[in-house]
Amino acid sequence: MPTFGTRMRTAREARGLSLAALAELLPADKGHLSRLENGRRRPGEDLTRRIDEVLGTRGELIACAALDAAAAADTRPSETVELLRRMHASDTAPATIETLHATVTELSCQYGWRDAAELRAEGQGWLREVVRLLQRPTGLRQHRELLVCAGWLALLIGCVEYDLGMRVSAAATRTAARQLGDEADHADITGWAWEMTAWFALTQSRHEAALTAARAGQEAAGRQRVGVQLIAQEAKALARLGDLHGARTALDRGRQFLDDLGAPDRPDNHFEVDPGKWLFYAMDAYRLAEHDVLAEHYANEVLRLGTGPDGVDRSPMRTAEARLTLAVTALRAGELDRAVEQGVAAFTATRRSLPSLLLVAGEADVELQRRHPREHATAEFRDALKAVR
Repeated sequence: MPTFGTRMRTAREARGLSLAALAELLPADKGHLSRLENGRRRPGEDLTRRIDEVLGTRGELIACAALDAAAAADTRPSETVELLRRMHASDTAPATIETLHATVTELSCQYGWRDAAELRAEGQGWLREVVRLLQRPTGLRQHRELLVCAGWLALLIGCVEYDLGMRVSAAATRTAARQLGDEADHADITGWAWEMTAWFALTQSRHEAALTAARAGQEAAGRQRVGVQLIAQEAKALARLGDLHGARTALDRGRQFLDDLGAPDRPDNHFEVDPGKWLFYAMDAYRLAEHDVLAEHYANEVLRLGTGPDGVDRSPMRTAEARLTLAVTALRAGELDRAVEQGVAAFTATRRSLPSLLLVAGEADVELQRRHPREHATAEFRDALKAVR
């Protein structure tokens, strides 16, 4: 069932409304609303915004509708999963595992800035190479190392597919990655597969599911570094569920965990967690908690750390969400022009994670509509957001 219908039904039932009662409030046809909830129809933009407003979902339904539209053309698991299935039948091995590991690491370090479609294509090309290498005779250790390489590649490809709005393909690739992690007995890969499950659920406004996945991943990963990011996803889910105390407690626990681990060798690797990434997650949780001083502080730190000495943005996806955070804090301070300037600037980067960007942008849009529904600046932000969708 599409995300929009599931979230709409949950929000409606949470408010004790029948379909008939909701139809009167909108107003809208009860039969049409039923078809929206069952996934047989997709809502138009005006009706989506009205339902979001009436059910008080703070932009979540707007983001869900946009994600459903992006996923509509993505109906079959990608080539990635077929390659992984072929690999499972192999009983063969390579002689260049060390080089392959280094290549996979370099690709993971390019995640934050490289064109998503290009990175996906190269990742799939290296996955084909793993399949080819597995078709040679191998020992158990070499076979496991190839499974590990394939697991990291599957995680990377799944992340990029989700950034592109390929929800079906990304979910299938993530499932395959978790199976590889389990088969290779590699807790870090298994933990990251759980982290992706939590991330997907969070951006689809399935907050309870995100919380469950984040906690299951922590149990599976143990003291692996991915545990820090799983705690961060737990904090983000708790904040969106309204448990602000729980979110702050989780943030404190995660920060202590991170300090105990020390700095990673390659902080630019997407599958590492360093203080810079932790600031990014804390920024999100504190924005939702309306702790604007801390949210703005962390957002400015994310911008500072993401800008190289040459002025080039090295972390465009984090930068976009930091600017949207600054837009929200500016709105709460009564600075409409600064808020819209920051918000529109968030949409300029070509490297973006569509689900995450739409989620945060939808929350900013709701703040604008609530405070300044008829201002020209609000319309400017909405036009920029519409172009992203």
